Parts: sequence; structure tokens; C-alpha cells
Amino acid sequence: MKRVIIAFGKWDEQLAQKATRLGFREFLVGSLEQAPRDAIIYLEESGRRLKLTADGRRVDVPVVHVKKPTDLERVVELGKAGAGEVHVRAGDWKIIPLENLIAMKRGLKIDVIAETSSPSEVELMFGILEQGVDGVVVRVANEDELELLNDVAKAPIQLKLDEAVAEEIKDVGMGDRVCVDTVSVLEYGEGLLVGSMARMFFLIHNESVGSAFTSPRPFRVNAGAVHSYVLMPDGKTKYLSEIGAGDRVLVVSSKGKTRIAAVGRAKVERRPMRLVRARVGESWGAVTVQNAETIRFITPDHRLIPVTELKEGDRILCHIAPEKARHFGMAVDEMIIER
Repeated sequence: MKRVIIAFGKWDEQLAQKATRLGFREFLVGSLEQAPRDAIIYLEESGRRLKLTADGRRVDVPVVHVKKPTDLERVVELGKAGAGEVHVRAGDWKIIPLENLIAMKRGLKIDVIAETSSPSEVELMFGILEQGVDGVVVRVANEDELELLNDVAKAPIQLKLDEAVAEEIKDVGMGDRVCVDTVSVLEYGEGLLVGSMARMFFLIHNESVGSAFTSPRPFRVNAGAVHSYVLMPDGKTKYLSEIGAGDRVLVVSSKGKTRIAAVGRAKVERRPMRLVRARVGESWGAVTVQNAETIRFITPDHRLIPVTELKEGDRILCHIAPEKARHFGMAVDEMIIER
């Protein structure tokens, strides 16, 4: 989980309790009476913040307002002087100063914590220079913003993709498949991780590539059969049959880079289906997708293979989950047999 310090515009005990249940452990509060139990607390003071750790330590944390290049140099000097972290408050210009600061602090053991105005900025902060800041301070006003923040905080920046060898491809007749229409334009190489089993997820490409008979649908992934798992931003799974407008899904590129996209709608239709079984070492998995030229897997060298052309022995990208079982979408470590 990425490092997030939650601040509340107006103290809300119920919202704070939910944030704690979701796994957030650091809070910026107005007084100690508002502090959630067993949390790391920050108190506002003049020109700094007082950090109270769970084991009772008190640490002064400087706050730097970045308005000019010398302010960045001040952060570096604080790092050289032994400061463990610094909170950075930028103005209208956020990205360029933070890019410069991330490059300047290389080699120093100092955490740069960026202040953001809303959860919608957090994903951007963690993606700066493909490295991101070390953490963020973000104000949360309601449960919707907290859920949005939870997705961003728990979504991996990078996922390991493996080469799976196709071992069996066969038609299985008619079935119900799900098209996931996002509110974002998906790029070449991006798709969703989908699988019939909890241990292996196949990277199914989006429809940004058209054909002589179909127009591009760059917002869409024709993801697979209704029973399939799809990997979500927080590491849980949902069945494709459960996906609907307002959900947020994890979009993954052929290089393993991730981002989050909201779902505009999910479309279920009856179509001819094809089963693909594949293996990575001792692990094997399967996925059932519509039998059509627009459903494409991705090879390790980033080429696209339509399921209609996939052959035994072809290598395609997948993700092997560390846990082999799921309980209501949550990864669990238990014995399970899936066939």
C-alpha cells in the first residue's frame, strides 16, 4: 500500500473509522482527541508538523512551500542534514517542481511527501517520473473520495507479467461474454487481467485496433465469459458478471505498468466462446473469451494475437498471483483445487 496521510476538512469520526478499516494508518488531525487509535498522527504547528508515532516518539517534520528553485534546494539541504521526511506544498505548478525534486534528492534518505488538494490528484503524484513521490497528504471529504483514494493507494504501480505457453484452444459453444467499456481511451498494449482461476490472469487487449469490418473502440475490452475473474485496483477480484458503471478497474500494459480506469458500462451478450488453457512452469490457468478476431492476446514481444489465430505453443502474457485462492474476491492462502 502506498503511503497516504489522510486529512479531513471537517473531522468525521465515522469516516476516520472506515479509513482505519481500509488499512490507512497515518492522519493529519487538528487535535489529539481526534486521533484514531494505534495510528501515526501529525499535528499542525507553525512552519512544521509534529509527528507522533505509534510507539510514542515525537518527530519534527518540516513543511516547505515550493515557490521558486531555491525552495527545492532547501529540501535537499534538509535531507543532507538528516531529516527523515519533508512535506512539500506546491502552488499552481506541481509536476515540474516535484520532478526536479525527485531527481535532486537521489541518493538521499529523505521521504518527499507531497500535499494534494483532492484524491483525484493522488494517482498523478505517484506516477511522476514513473517513480512518484514517497507519499502524499490528501484531504478527504466523504466516503466516495475515500473509496477512490483506497483504489489508488492499493493499486500496484507495476505488475510482473509472465510468458504463458498455450496448451489447448477449443470452441466451447455459446455463452455470455462481457464487454467492459471504460471512460478512458486505452492505448496500444493495454488491457485487463482476466482468468477463470485465481492463480493466473491473462492480459486481454483492448479494441483500439480496428479491422476492415470493425471500427476501433479504444475504450473497450471484450474481456471474457461472465464467470471470469478480473483483477481490481485494490488487489481483489470481481466476477465480470458483477462489473458495472462506476466501478474502477486496473488497466495493465504489456510492460506491466498499471493505471486505473472507471467503467462507463458493462455489456453482456450471448456469443460463441473459445477456451484457452496455458501454462507457466508448474502453474496453469484458463480463460474463456468470445471466439472473434477482435479479442486479442499479447505476446512477450508486444505483438497482438487474435484468439481466432492462437495456436498451441504460442506464448502470451499473463500474471501469476502469489495467492492461489479467493474468498469474496479477497486473496487468501489456503488449499484449493480449480479445474
